[in-house]
Formats: sequence, structure tokens, C-alpha cells
Amino acid sequence: MDWGIQNRLNRIIDPTDGRTVMLAVDHGYFLGPTRKLEDPAATIKPLLPSADALMLTRGILRTSVDPATATPMVLRVSGGTSVVGPTLADECLTVSFEDAIRLNVAAVALSIFVGTDHERQTLQSLTELVDEGETYGIPVLAVTAVGKELEKRDARYLGLCCRIAAELGAHFVKTYYCDDFEKVTSSCPVPVVIAGGPKLETEMDALQLAHDAIAQGAAGVDMGRNIWQSDYPVPMIRAVREVVHNNARPAEAHELFLELKAAVDSGKAI
Repeated sequence: MDWGIQNRLNRIIDPTDGRTVMLAVDHGYFLGPTRKLEDPAATIKPLLPSADALMLTRGILRTSVDPATATPMVLRVSGGTSVVGPTLADECLTVSFEDAIRLNVAAVALSIFVGTDHERQTLQSLTELVDEGETYGIPVLAVTAVGKELEKRDARYLGLCCRIAAELGAHFVKTYYCDDFEKVTSSCPVPVVIAGGPKLETEMDALQLAHDAIAQGAAGVDMGRNIWQSDYPVPMIRAVREVVHNNARPAEAHELFLELKAAVDSGKAI
């Protein structure tokens, strides 16, 4: 890779262990004011010190993130659809590369919708974004989106999506965890991070998800709702970090979560 692209990617994915804990707060671009993300600034501020990178839209970056932060930003640059529209797949590029540069982002991200009526346009958008990324030294994250059809999340489909994204030049890929996930990671020549997906029933479930993905080759997580929709979001992101960066077993990370939760309840700083 060009030095600039590798340098920016190293800010997101720690080169010492090849892992990352990204915090996803870009849900509003199609879901609107999601529960516990109604006030983005209030949600983001306490979590920012524990995130290796923040994935968000330019509107939230400009209005809700302290510009003094050193945390790298991964800017979503695709959109144009909503959850109440006919399909989420009909996305286009919504941010110019010049604006991404003005915002000093570490990477740009867009969704691809493989197997839909809009497959070609989203893959074409990816190739255009990669061309510009190579021009300006900014890595591109391809998100293998499934829209409202969550049943698509199997290894054969996600492996197809991730490999296509890598073949078209994406520098890293975000996808879902699934059964036989090692088939997805082993056939993708660029780093793969997993989406947290909808809020799981318990914190332990989310920690198990992160652990299993890492064990099967993921470079990290890009979690949102399973962190900030927790009643104890800071203890939760700290526990996720234990799994991702320190290879903690889910039970060990959950024990840390409970310790930090008790500290919060007693009014202690964590």
C-alpha cells in the first residue's frame, strides 16, 4: 500500500496485534434517532477514549465530536435511503471526497448490496471510491450490507461479498458474523471486522460474538447498539476491548464488565 493509506489504516487497526475496536454511531443515516443515540454527542463523549476508531456520518462528526480528539474517524459516505423506504439497497455516494479530506478522516466507508437490483451501482460506487482513495491516500472500508433481509447472513453469501469487495480494491471490509465464519475470513485477502448487528439479549452474548469472530480470523469489531444500548456502555466497551486486544475469554471479559458496572453504581470513576 501507499504510505499514506497504510499509515491511516494503522491508526484504525493497531499494527501491534492487528486488531481494532471500532464504535459504530452511523445508524441515524437510515434509522433516524435510534434509541440511546437520540443525543449523539452525549452517547459518543464517554465512549470515545475507549474506541480505536469512530464510524459516523459527516453531520454527526461536525456537530457531535470534539475536534480536539485524536481518535481516528471512519466516515460513511453512502446513503440516500431510509428504513421506511421501499429498499435500503438503492444507495449512492452522498459525500464528496474533497469533504472527507476537509474532515481529516482516517478512512471512508460505503455499503455494497450484492445480489440485489442495485448491486452494480453500489459496486461501481466502491470502485470509484477506491480510485479516489488511492489518489489521496485514504483507505476505503466496504460494508457488506444485507438491507432488511437478515437471513442472508451465511458464510457462502458473506464470503462472496467480502471477496468481491477486496477484489475491487477495498482496503478492509465490514461484515456479519455467521456459522463457519473462518470460511469468510480465510478467503478475504484484506482485514475483516464484524458488525455487532441488532442489540443482543445480554452483554455476555455480545462478548461471545466478539470472541468467536476474533477466534475465526476477524481483525476486530465495529459495534454500535451492543455497546451504547447497554445500560452500562462504558463498562461494555471496556469489556469488548479485553476480548479483542487481550484475548480474554467471554467469561473473563464479563467479569470485568461486572466489576466496572459495580464501580459505576457506587459512583466511582472508571
